[in-house]
Amino acid sequence: MEPVAFASLAHIPVLLVPVGNIRRAVFEKWAADIKTFQSIPLGDVPSDSRDERARFMPSPLASGHLHLSYPSHPPPSTRSSMALFRPADFPLAVVGVASCSQSDALSSISDNFNASLSELFPNGSPFPLASKCFVFEESDTHTNLDVEQRYPRLVIIPGLMGNKTVHIGTLLANLCSSILGEFSVVMQSLESPLGNEYLNATPFPVLPPPSELPKSLSNDGRAHDSLPPLPSHNSQPELTTGTLRTKTPLGLKRSSTGLSPGLLPHRHASLPAPSGKKRQTAIGAASSHGRLFKVLGDLFLLAGRLEDSSVWYTEAIALFNRGQDPLWHASALEGQATISLLEAWASTSATNGAVSDKDPWADIADKLTQATAMYYKTSPSSDSETAYPLQAYLYTQSVLRHSSLLLSIWSGKGWGPLAFTTLLQPGPTPYMPLPNSTPRDAYAELERLTTITGISRTQIAAVVAQAHGPWLLHLGARERIGVLQALAGMYAVLGYPRKEAYILREVLGSVLDLIVCGREESGGRAGGVGLGIRGAAPFGGAANMGTVGVRENESAEGNESVLRIVKHVCGVHGIDLEAVRLLGPEAVAERRARIDKRGDGAVDGDIAEQLDDLAEPMQEPFGWPELQIGIVREAIAVAEALPDYPSVAQFSLSSLKTLHPVMSHSDQHHLYSTAARALATAKRRGDRRTVDYWSGRPIVSIEVLPLPLVRLPLEKPISLLAQGSTSAGPVLGGLRDIFLYNPRKLMSGQAQTVLVQNEAFEVVVTLRNPYVFDLELQSVALCTSGVPVDSHATHLVVPANTFHPVTITGKALEAGILIVRGCVVQAPGGVSREFILPLSTEEEEDRRLRTRSALECEEGRSKRAGLESRPWMNGSKRTSQIAGSSSSKHPLKFLECKVVPEQPLLRIRRTSLTHGAVMLYNGETSTVRITLENVSSLPIDFVRLTFDDSTIAPAQQALADGELSVFETYETEYDLIHRPVFTWDSSREIQEIGPGEKTTLTVSCFGKVGCASGAVNFAYAYVHRRHATLEKPPDVFHTRQLTYPVLVTVYHMLECHAMDILTYSSSTLSTLLGPPDKDEEPAVRARRALLNVDDVEDWCLFSIEVRNMYGLPFEVTFERNQLGVQPASTTTLVPPGSTSRLIMPVKKILLSEEHVSRPIPSLSDRQFVVNKAKLTSTEDKAQRELFWYREELFKAVYGRWRENGGTRSGELSLRQQRMTLPMLEVLRTETARVHMALFHYEDKNPRQVNESSGKFTPPPFEFVYLRTRVTNLSPSELIFTLNLSLHPSRHMIHQGILTDIPIGRLESGASHEVETPVSFVSCGRFDFRADVHAHGLPGDSSHVGRGQLRALVETTT
Repeated sequence: MEPVAFASLAHIPVLLVPVGNIRRAVFEKWAADIKTFQSIPLGDVPSDSRDERARFMPSPLASGHLHLSYPSHPPPSTRSSMALFRPADFPLAVVGVASCSQSDALSSISDNFNASLSELFPNGSPFPLASKCFVFEESDTHTNLDVEQRYPRLVIIPGLMGNKTVHIGTLLANLCSSILGEFSVVMQSLESPLGNEYLNATPFPVLPPPSELPKSLSNDGRAHDSLPPLPSHNSQPELTTGTLRTKTPLGLKRSSTGLSPGLLPHRHASLPAPSGKKRQTAIGAASSHGRLFKVLGDLFLLAGRLEDSSVWYTEAIALFNRGQDPLWHASALEGQATISLLEAWASTSATNGAVSDKDPWADIADKLTQATAMYYKTSPSSDSETAYPLQAYLYTQSVLRHSSLLLSIWSGKGWGPLAFTTLLQPGPTPYMPLPNSTPRDAYAELERLTTITGISRTQIAAVVAQAHGPWLLHLGARERIGVLQALAGMYAVLGYPRKEAYILREVLGSVLDLIVCGREESGGRAGGVGLGIRGAAPFGGAANMGTVGVRENESAEGNESVLRIVKHVCGVHGIDLEAVRLLGPEAVAERRARIDKRGDGAVDGDIAEQLDDLAEPMQEPFGWPELQIGIVREAIAVAEALPDYPSVAQFSLSSLKTLHPVMSHSDQHHLYSTAARALATAKRRGDRRTVDYWSGRPIVSIEVLPLPLVRLPLEKPISLLAQGSTSAGPVLGGLRDIFLYNPRKLMSGQAQTVLVQNEAFEVVVTLRNPYVFDLELQSVALCTSGVPVDSHATHLVVPANTFHPVTITGKALEAGILIVRGCVVQAPGGVSREFILPLSTEEEEDRRLRTRSALECEEGRSKRAGLESRPWMNGSKRTSQIAGSSSSKHPLKFLECKVVPEQPLLRIRRTSLTHGAVMLYNGETSTVRITLENVSSLPIDFVRLTFDDSTIAPAQQALADGELSVFETYETEYDLIHRPVFTWDSSREIQEIGPGEKTTLTVSCFGKVGCASGAVNFAYAYVHRRHATLEKPPDVFHTRQLTYPVLVTVYHMLECHAMDILTYSSSTLSTLLGPPDKDEEPAVRARRALLNVDDVEDWCLFSIEVRNMYGLPFEVTFERNQLGVQPASTTTLVPPGSTSRLIMPVKKILLSEEHVSRPIPSLSDRQFVVNKAKLTSTEDKAQRELFWYREELFKAVYGRWRENGGTRSGELSLRQQRMTLPMLEVLRTETARVHMALFHYEDKNPRQVNESSGKFTPPPFEFVYLRTRVTNLSPSELIFTLNLSLHPSRHMIHQGILTDIPIGRLESGASHEVETPVSFVSCGRFDFRADVHAHGLPGDSSHVGRGQLRALVETTT
């Protein structure tokens, strides 16, 4: 709709119409050429030689212009009564545009042109005053141009004509000349007394045809003298006449002829019937000449003669000031304001600012203000209902003219050529906002214009607001839309978007009224027949017969413009109706191709937007929720009324996406159901547009479920095939690392998920539904790259306000790397969209944290007002957005899975256990037979068995904690390595298990106290594969593990404790067994044989107590197996609840110094095992000696048990027994052996004193000799000294020294004897002790031997 120019009162409207079968492009081309002539100099307008038509013709040398405008359509018929009041609103000329070729007949073009005129302007209409049809020849052939006699309205423009534009200008000048001539004819009718009476009869008069004019009320025929003659050429009144204002002596020089038939008004436009309250200027009464002068001013203004027009306007206003004709008075003031503008435009001295204290446009503004007030205050006559719309139209046009004046001066930076051009010819888009990059810059520019011109935006807005009111309801739909459109455009230029949006909402309402009414009028249905199909009649008169529904092909032309206004209005109120994009078929195909071809780390616009959303902090709400929801309802109603069902769905879903936090439950349900219905309807009607996925970011997390343990492949080095099948590393290591601290392992990161080729895997996707309704998803599929995957989409419904996990199954078709980028989600009726989910690496989290911190800092640093605080405006203003976008250029990291080649599958067919349970005694060994079956199509050529039980984990944890002593660590490791619960003979390894074959394995199970459960793990693989290429085989292979759990029950029935090592002497046998007896039992004789040894000095006694805590008796046997000594054993029966002690001689042991100085070893491969106990060197040496001698003892002595009367047997462990230093002294062979005895001499022959049970019985008061023999048992020679101690010494006499008795150097195995005479002077018990020291040994190690002797002195009788 064309905007109304400020100087529209001076424009000659020329209506351009297409004629005939001219193509649209050709018509628009020639119409654009014609519209280039917006003004024609008066000197170019030819004058009419006829005197009666020369009144408004310009003089040959006249300066000035005729201004032309080109409306797109004629005014509505409701304004036909304004033909004399405002002729500038009607097309004064019609120009037809036609094209012809050799085959086209000019007669048909002429007929079509006349038909178009008859259709546009009904018979009897005074307009147009002139009409021509420009026929443009398409071919270059010669055409007869002399057609004026046959077709006077046609003008042929040949194709051979070079400069057609000049010729068109000449034709337009001739057309304007004809219009000016018709002005004279019109004035001849008005200048008659009766014409003037009709002119003053109603507020908006229309002259009837001359034949229907009533006779004059004066019978003397002198009525023509009531109007003085008017000057013919200058048409200016004699200003020197004193009676000008009272009588107006204007004489008529030309006859008052009637109007031509083409200009006669139609019959129905005659005077209305008189009412009760008649005007003072009715027909037949004396009428004022003010209206006649005002019409003269309008016509002279259209003719470009500003001076004449100004004079007549002045005279008319002078008469209106004394009368009651405010509408005509206001129109005359508007004409004067237009003249002032045209004079300023024509003047060459115009400046861009005020040259005096008073603004140059002040007078124009005052006139317009006065005219607006007159229009507003005038009360329409009660006898004319048509006066209300016309008066409302005039009022709004006056307000808009005043507003455009101020707005043009303000936007044109003052009173100058730019403002004049805008006011005179505003063009198709006069209300364009100022081009600025940011709203802040726009505000500064707006305030700058206010400073330059002195006109504030509020001042202009106050004038614009006067046009908005209830009077707009009196306007026709077309006029109302035009006024509202102008108001919205002005508010937009002034920088008031909220007011603009408010007006645009009313524009939409008016447009939608026209759309609905138009469709109801053109698409009505006949009721009572079936579905009400137009024109359908019941077949055969049967009322119950079915009908066929016919849908009309509705035109979508103009829908996009209406929807653009809707989106703009909602955007002003903070509602993003394009939050959900509307995609066409090309965009859908492009989306699918982009998803299919996207690389592993590719980032496009959609992906970058998702990454920015992840870094965005929570946005604050904008706007008034209640108002926003109301506007959303209006937007949806507009889209439904068009109808545009994809837009209905887009608006509903966009509102749900952005406003659901503030929506009620009913609103959410309504919008969701509305969108679903709209999408279904659009699909049914064949609309190929659809919406993008709308529900925000549905994916919360993605997790690839690990394969079941029986299917999980484990990567092994190929070097494992060359290693033995038994290794203590897995048992002892626990963490499978030889180092207690391994920094490389900490840097290794998270391991990849391993999948198997051609085997299904599962991915758990967690979806989020933030709405109050159940969210239906038509398709949820995996988005992967790398190796191809066979995966099917899933249809599901996410419950309201929940996080819902869904499992998606897929199958990798090749070996390699599988990258899970995210998911492709599709809502019902929508388009699939990919949502990625990068890995939350430390770098990515740091980047998001920095971006979020920067955004939060910017939010708190600056404050935005008005529309700048809208969410999408905030994002465009942030400086940190650049950093975020630059960081997104780095390749993203996604969840990666390693797909290994196809693997075989093994299962346990059967076992020898019942219910997978075994019951054992402590130390008992049993066997378990397990049958395996290969259920895959691949052979198995590698099988290894590993075991686990409930005692391993606590022991590994204790070892890992490092709180154990070195001795405890060794015992724990020894128990794990040498006493496992499960064992397998690795020498009988399986060679190959073919597809479908079975094999049986035998596993030994050892009873260990504390073991409650265990597991047998079968690791198997297909190692020696056939490779399709000659590439180097990989360095790794993959195994699968099959686990068979076993429930273990171990009964603790025997317990060893109180181990001791005792000295062995000749009296020991008699003490333990008593004197020999021939009738003694075989067990006693066997025990006597066991204890009978050659030299008791080389032996010691091993003693242990065994307690039976079970309900059955057990035979316990301890065996001795020492090098160089015959094996021996002792057996006893331990009844239930009793304790038995077993004694067995053990030959003393002597370990080298190098052997006992070695540290306590670690049975594992771990390094840097540190003893946390802070021991001195002496204590550390003693600990090592205890450890090594204990190990040698346990190598020589071991126990076993057997169920009494049964077949079950097992071993009895001594590892829980500790060795003490006294036991060590007894077990260890001395370095120097000391033998002490008492002798006395008879005839110089030495004889040993009587000995009984290891005690000597010397006589008292006699000298006996204490003989001490020292033997060097070490492998090297040593120098010895001897110290003797006698107790009690005061009851004994000795000869010689007792300390540091030199022995001398003794070779290995050599002996030396020392005799010391002693005499007992009293009776009693006497103890002798000998200590041997070796020289050259450090510290306490110099004491190398010790001997004792006890004597009992009794009185002889």
